[in-house]
Amino acid sequence: MKILLAGATGVVGRRLVPLLVQAGHEVTGTTRRAERARSLADQKAKPLVVDMLDAEAVRAAVAAERPDAIIHQLTDLADENFDANSRLRVTGTRNLVAAARENGVETMVAQSVAWLYVPGERPAIETDPLDPALPPYRGVAALEEAVATMPRGVVLRYGALYGPGTWYAPDGAIAERVRAGVLRQAPSWTSFVHADDAATAAVAALEWPAGPVNVVDDEPATTADWLPVYSAALGAPTPATAGRHAAATGRPVSNAKALDLGWKPQIPSWRIGFGDMT
Repeated sequence: MKILLAGATGVVGRRLVPLLVQAGHEVTGTTRRAERARSLADQKAKPLVVDMLDAEAVRAAVAAERPDAIIHQLTDLADENFDANSRLRVTGTRNLVAAARENGVETMVAQSVAWLYVPGERPAIETDPLDPALPPYRGVAALEEAVATMPRGVVLRYGALYGPGTWYAPDGAIAERVRAGVLRQAPSWTSFVHADDAATAAVAALEWPAGPVNVVDDEPATTADWLPVYSAALGAPTPATAGRHAAATGRPVSNAKALDLGWKPQIPSWRIGFGDMT
């Protein structure tokens, strides 16, 4: 297929380009920064510099490329600017979906998140509602609603991404907080997915039916479970435990639907992934 990969130089996007090329697809990758275009060309993708917040530029780009499918991996989190990321989810997705529909593109695969489910004791599945009280809800809901208007819109609800280039990498933001001693072991839930596995899910999703799919590993964990293992992998001191009255937050997330669709994480647990950090 001819694929337009929006956000091709991000954490997942730069892993996706070689996977798509190896699978025989013709890939055009977008980036906001002209200096990143060379890296896309080196990966045998056609670079396209475009600002996804510019509706006319997005419309012109999609009209020129006429892709068979669009993969949306747009984020703006390098500086932990959550407002900018929400704006990209809302406006960037709206622009991309509008351009796709105008140009007869039927398939879109888009990056969402798996940590917005309403609280509950059992692992969350895709039909469970999202929690509007959580701060990222507005941007995520807008993204998912827009993608759902596509003839075939697949939403990948990624767990917390870790691996090289992420916040959990040894040089990432979470690692800095661990070394600074600001994180505590607590009963809050996290469902992880290695960024490499997130990329393979995006390739597979080109053939999946419309709707949301949780893309997480096989072992949801509380901070009390994963933080000591992660800290040890960094060579950092074991973080202190939160007070006994610390409230449980979050919810474990099920990957059963993704497994049924044929995807399987090559790194089935954060225990393995954290252990492989260098």
